[in-house]
Amino acid sequence: MLTASAILTDGLVYAAYLFIVAIGLTLIFGVMKILNVTHGSFYAFGAYGAATAVGIYTNGDWPAALGFLFMIALAMAIGLVMGIILERGLLRLVYGRDEVVVVLVTYATFLILEDVIVLIWGAQSYGAFQPMVSAGNTELGDLVLSNYDIVLVAIAAGLALVTYWVLKYTRYGKLLTTVIFDRETAAAFGINVTLVYSVTFIVGAMLGALGGAVMAPKISVTLGIGVEVIVLAFAVVAIGGMGSIEGALIGALIVGICRAAAVHLMPQVELFVVYGVMALVLVARPYGLFVRARPRKI
Repeated sequence: MLTASAILTDGLVYAAYLFIVAIGLTLIFGVMKILNVTHGSFYAFGAYGAATAVGIYTNGDWPAALGFLFMIALAMAIGLVMGIILERGLLRLVYGRDEVVVVLVTYATFLILEDVIVLIWGAQSYGAFQPMVSAGNTELGDLVLSNYDIVLVAIAAGLALVTYWVLKYTRYGKLLTTVIFDRETAAAFGINVTLVYSVTFIVGAMLGALGGAVMAPKISVTLGIGVEVIVLAFAVVAIGGMGSIEGALIGALIVGICRAAAVHLMPQVELFVVYGVMALVLVARPYGLFVRARPRKI
């Protein structure tokens, strides 16, 4: 019973982390049809920004709650600036090009941004554990839960609900759905597709940075963290269905629970379970679990 509870809680925490990272990636792909490799850079910059914020408010002896909000705000501000610069300064120049060309452009940008990290923060690793330590723990019988992990799950759940509400009940959500379904028809009806692209990419960049910020207290912020996370995010998005928000949520839950089960029951396969699950899903559903309806052009 204790093992089952540990698998469930660990799986939910890992799923929350994956969903926060993957939601921005799947949003950008769903609207812009871009496999955005620079999403890993947004995550890395968010993590480094969060580590910087933790250092500032720790030295300044700020209250823990205020420091946590500052950490989130700084990381998302970095994502906002990066999103504007990359979308306006680079991606708009390759709209309409072959998808492979766009992927190569984002990959090259990712490599450049890895060097930018070295220029700004150096090659050393950073620790930002203070928010997790100050949050404390909660005991549920024999199970000890980190309050920070509970907050992480709550953030992921809140993002899922807000995203669902925006897409279903707001004007921008309806415009976004129209562009996702058929951008040419949307443009013909007077929708500013370029503006929708810009806003979507910037929001995706901010969500990627948010993922890095909330994970910074749980990891060592070091070079290369963006590489690992972009591979995991692609796996989750592929399982759920490219461009599907609900697919990203279900994909994250599947991967999170399966990985937690492997860690507790068969740790030697932990490194392979994510890709094993992806392979099994794609054999049965080549386009993922949730595939959007596509218009049939005559």
